[in-house]
Amino acid sequence: MSDNDDQTMRGQTGVEIYAARKFRRRYQSLAEIELQAVWAAEPDGAIIEEMPGWQRMTGLTWEETRGEGWLRAVHPHDRAAVRRRWSSTVHRRTRWNQVFRLRRADGTYRHVRGRAVPVFEEGRLVEWVGTCVDIEQEWQQEQNRRLLDKVAAATADIGDLREVLGLLSQVIVANVSDGCGIYLITEDADQQPGSFLAERVACVSRDGLPPAPLRTERFGEHSGLVEAVRSRRPVHRTFPSGAPPPEMMPPGTEGWFEHARCNSIALVPVLVDGTVAAVVAAGASGSHRPIDVAEIDLLGRILDHAHPHLSNAVRFQRTQRIAVALQHSLLPDLPDLPGVEICARYWPSVTDAEIGGDWYDSFRLPGGATILTIGDVAGHDLAAAVTMSQTRNILRGLAMDRREPPGHLLRRLDRVLEAFRDDTFTTCILARLENVGDRWRLRYSVAGHPPPLLISTGGRGRYLEAAVGPVLGLPVDERRTSAVAALPPYSTLLLYTDGLIEVPGEHLDEGLMRLRRHAAALAHAPLNEFCDQLLAQVLRPHKDDIAMIAVRMSGD
Repeated sequence: MSDNDDQTMRGQTGVEIYAARKFRRRYQSLAEIELQAVWAAEPDGAIIEEMPGWQRMTGLTWEETRGEGWLRAVHPHDRAAVRRRWSSTVHRRTRWNQVFRLRRADGTYRHVRGRAVPVFEEGRLVEWVGTCVDIEQEWQQEQNRRLLDKVAAATADIGDLREVLGLLSQVIVANVSDGCGIYLITEDADQQPGSFLAERVACVSRDGLPPAPLRTERFGEHSGLVEAVRSRRPVHRTFPSGAPPPEMMPPGTEGWFEHARCNSIALVPVLVDGTVAAVVAAGASGSHRPIDVAEIDLLGRILDHAHPHLSNAVRFQRTQRIAVALQHSLLPDLPDLPGVEICARYWPSVTDAEIGGDWYDSFRLPGGATILTIGDVAGHDLAAAVTMSQTRNILRGLAMDRREPPGHLLRRLDRVLEAFRDDTFTTCILARLENVGDRWRLRYSVAGHPPPLLISTGGRGRYLEAAVGPVLGLPVDERRTSAVAALPPYSTLLLYTDGLIEVPGEHLDEGLMRLRRHAAALAHAPLNEFCDQLLAQVLRPHKDDIAMIAVRMSGD
């Protein structure tokens, strides 16, 4: 105790002196707690006395701390906000309470809570007394809680597994790592010997880092991903920046590892209902500290928190896979046509797990002509699939039995469907591809369906709208018409269902114009690529099935 303290205590009673000394001991003990610093400042906010706790916490000397020197220990990204808030507090003479990052003596930054109160004597501000308390653990816990809540909210209403995994990869990169790829594992892969295939369905990187392409890759039996799948435990490696062990680099990610100068990677299996459904690959770039055990634990908690939604998505995907297999079993093999290239696609809805009512068909008639047909039965259930199968088979029988114009055949189909007394909404195009001399022509009739699209070799598109009638099965007496269109050499004919053009809230004409524009731009693309690129233009997640059949005329 100093001479000034002795002079202060003269004239005080023994009880008062004991109380004062007890208070000072408590103050000194408080100031020496390792995770906090106690300090005092002048009325203008400048630090006025040495703070042992602050020096231990930050490593700054008294000379470096005095005045506004203490701000040197505040994280550069937080410094302006802390200076602004402290200046405002001093000016208004109110309490100060702020969380910010502070550089510790070992050079690491931790979150602290700074608090201060003004001290008045007889109405005059004489000083400020404050503390800085390390709250890193509480801060991390709160951030993790918010993150897990965010994960639950983001995945709550999503049934598509790929979309759930894509959202998880975005959350992981925003909060845990610099890059994240998620690999979808085939069923029972953990039981298969040797290497296996896994599909990269999501890949996200921080700004400036190139993401790896989404595609299926083969992983060797000694790769880290295979180890994670077989062991069902995270696989973690830390290594010198830019020098990852070859077995830890998923195929196709070499560019990312090179640009990011990756220093660590964690491969975390995603267990859903006892099965490894996917693997999360999270990496840190050389400019950041390596991924550690705490972050791997956080990754596991993120995946656990999303488990109910992942489980629903996996079950949905499995059910959808069965439905798609059944749907494809109902679709025909395409005929081989001399002088004509033919290609078809069926793309199921990502929001329905049941079989749908879209179909296409093509077959050769005894006289040499070829039937092309496409249709759509409203609904997404077994009843729609049954109606679709019946309608397609009846139409096939009518076309094989009678050489009549397509409009006449559709009118016969109307009568059959009327006899079923089925209120199902069904649309259809029936067309007959005929070779006349050295030219191709199309006889067609449309029953409430989007019109055929014809793309010339010069890249011009037009819809065939000359024989358009109502949907099938309506009790109307009017005759259906047929029309004939010439198909020039190298032109491409496209029949499709409305899933290819419909966007919720958008007029159908917008979708038709968009399809014509995209198809025209692909006039010279190989026919398989033509179909795939048109599907790639569809906005995701698409809520309706898509069926299409494309025909390209030869120049011979």
